Amino acid sequence: MRRAFIRATAALAAIGLSAKAAAQAAPAPAAAGGKSGKGGRVKVVYQLSEGTDQAVRAMANLRNHLNAAPDTKIVVVAFGYGVDFIVEGARDARGNTFEAAIASLASSGVEFRVCRNTLAARKIPESSLSMEAKVVQAGVVEVARLQFEEDYAYIKP
Repeated sequence: MRRAFIRATAALAAIGLSAKAAAQAAPAPAAAGGKSGKGGRVKVVYQLSEGTDQAVRAMANLRNHLNAAPDTKIVVVAFGYGVDFIVEGARDARGNTFEAAIASLASSGVEFRVCRNTLAARKIPESSLSMEAKVVQAGVVEVARLQFEEDYAYIKP
């Protein structure tokens, strides 16, 4: 009787360990309605709203992001002082322009969207923007729309 109990206990322990190992090896199931269960491409929206210092950080983040996950769909939405980097001739604190970085990222599929409301409020003509920029009506609305309607993850560098 005692041997039977020990064998049964050992068998149950082995089954438990096998189940635990299988669960650790298998991908985690997506939560109901979760984005990872959709099986699609990862999509990320970067919000830039704080000026050229934030844009410098963002350019590095964007390059690193694409190096680590080149298939990621990335949209940068700029509003407020975040539009400063995408105006032609804009320079960072060291005097470097953003044009080459923007062009390189755009050639890798990154989209740059700029808030029309900001442009109007700050009297920045659309013609002064980098040619990679697409103007949207409202930057905050675009960020919310991308998150809610298109399942974009949100990053603010």
